[in-house]
Amino acid sequence: MIAFVSGPVAALAPDSAVVEVGGIGIAVQCTPNTLSGLRTGQQARLATSLVVREDSLTLYGFADDDERQVFELLQTASGVGPRLAQAMLAVHTPDALRRAVATADEKALVAVPGIGKKGAQKLLLELKDRLGEPIGAAAVGTPVTQGWRDQLHAALIGLGYATREADEAVAAVAPQAEAADGTPQVGQLLKAALQTLNRAR
Repeated sequence: MIAFVSGPVAALAPDSAVVEVGGIGIAVQCTPNTLSGLRTGQQARLATSLVVREDSLTLYGFADDDERQVFELLQTASGVGPRLAQAMLAVHTPDALRRAVATADEKALVAVPGIGKKGAQKLLLELKDRLGEPIGAAAVGTPVTQGWRDQLHAALIGLGYATREADEAVAAVAPQAEAADGTPQVGQLLKAALQTLNRAR
């Protein structure tokens, strides 16, 4: 079991990072929120969870141990594999997921790509006694103040995009951010921005 990886970030991609550990580049699958905090060439420490399959070994990386623990707990529910668990953490923080399950907030789970109404109802039942109570007082999702543009721009630059590309991507997702019900979420905006950039290339 690889509990964490620590070292300089050698490369960043839309859904993964490569961390150099002892001269070896280790690829780690990460959510947009986790990736937005990484910069090429800078030191990083990611909590990790190794998923072993017959034909693959995949390492998933997280900003902290709490996120990794929730990732692993989510997979104890039937029908939830690592990719869906990671998608849930891409849309919601660990505390937001705990709150959604504690308050039976079906809409919060349906907001995750790949989860429908019936799937959400099933997950709420299965996860009820597994995730525990929310730890902090954070709102659902990753609330961002008016600085969402700066955070999103910095995340795109950190992923290796040119300033002009980052400017255009931020402008492209601005209507989505302004139409958001409540405060825009950087993780979701980053995903939308990356889709825009991939289409443009």
